Amino acid sequence: MDEELLFDARSRATLARFTGGEDTAELEAAAALRAAARGLERLQSRATGHCGLSPGALDVLISLNASPDGRSVKELAQAAGVTSRNVTGLVDTLERAGLAARAPDPRDRRSVRVRLTPAGLTWLDEFRQPTRAAMAACFRGFTAAETTLLRHLCLRLVANQRHLIHYLEDHP
Repeated sequence: MDEELLFDARSRATLARFTGGEDTAELEAAAALRAAARGLERLQSRATGHCGLSPGALDVLISLNASPDGRSVKELAQAAGVTSRNVTGLVDTLERAGLAARAPDPRDRRSVRVRLTPAGLTWLDEFRQPTRAAMAACFRGFTAAETTLLRHLCLRLVANQRHLIHYLEDHP
């Protein structure tokens, strides 16, 4: 979907009316980012659909792939910026699919480590190449500098959102 389809004159007029005639650039940027994120999630869901994996479950698998000794649910939650309860549900899904397994933590009997299973490793290996091809298609026409800049800008946006959330939590 190109910019003209996303922000036609009618959409801009609607946003301008909402803002009382003020600049709509930030609202348009937010809408474009939401549209891009939804598109990426649709692609990811389609690619993982045969296993019934959510984008969150895929993120857990990728995180586990980087940790041969496994990770605790708490560590996975911190890495993903979600609650341990949320990760517990994702790990349950991955265990049912045979892609991850819980095992006692050898350093702390009260804790468990989540590890990739051989099937999980195979699944990720098979998922890797189609994902790289899809991302290459999504970022077609972008220079390396533009891709790096987009990443940087998105991370700044995330940092600003986190600051705002903390502020709102402290000032209800």
